[in-house]
Amino acid sequence: MWGYLILPVAGFFIGIVAAMTGVGGGIFIVPLLTGLFGFIPQHAVGTSLMTIIFTAVAAAYSYGKQKRIYYRTGLLLAITTVPGAYLGAYLTTVISPSLLGLTFGVFLLGISLHMMLRGGRGKEAAAPAGGGIPDPAVADAQIVRSSRKIALGLGLSFFGGLASGFLGIGGGVLGVPIMTLGMGIPIHFATATSMFTMIWTSTSGVTRHALAHHVHALQAVLLALGTVLGAQLGAGFSRRVSGRALRRIFGLVLLAVSLQMIVRFVRFL
Repeated sequence: MWGYLILPVAGFFIGIVAAMTGVGGGIFIVPLLTGLFGFIPQHAVGTSLMTIIFTAVAAAYSYGKQKRIYYRTGLLLAITTVPGAYLGAYLTTVISPSLLGLTFGVFLLGISLHMMLRGGRGKEAAAPAGGGIPDPAVADAQIVRSSRKIALGLGLSFFGGLASGFLGIGGGVLGVPIMTLGMGIPIHFATATSMFTMIWTSTSGVTRHALAHHVHALQAVLLALGTVLGAQLGAGFSRRVSGRALRRIFGLVLLAVSLQMIVRFVRFL
């Protein structure tokens, strides 16, 4: 009984972090469900993705009102993240996630260190309000017209979607670095666009998990009761911090994600 009551509270804090950083929150939800309810990994992953849909919708709604989403870029990236997520969800039914999880954890460790050490360098460090930030619609159109940036984003986003469906994490864990480091999108807009794209990624992944009966609706809804409220606050908090601070917050979250994945999966090798 107490475990069920903890879920909305935990979801609230997960939602704040997820919305601020654009990571979705699955990296916290999966260990919570396996540890608290004894879910096997596949069921934890499917239930996590169901919760992330609600979190992403709530965050994207707030970010949309702030005019911080690159809609065209987000939809283009969904072209490859969606099939990647579906394939990743299917792979959970046929292979163990241990090797991929460990490899991905080491890869994210490198990205997290790069994000933190790079700190506030470059245009990404600018605050979302004030001079120097292009109109989102104009900047979005410029990204879409860059065939190099779109090709890079599409290629890498497939692996972000694959990791989302396979490991139950939000696609933003890889999506935000793709947009900031590879496509030159300011961090405040990258996190917002990540949450928008995550709606389609998570829906694709959870569809395959639902067909495999991996989704526990009760736990997903209880978590979502908290994450939806937390996501609203997280989106509001995000606009109050500088680009430098947000990059470092994201880097710290990514560091925790990578270390948790390495520890989690190394036991199974």
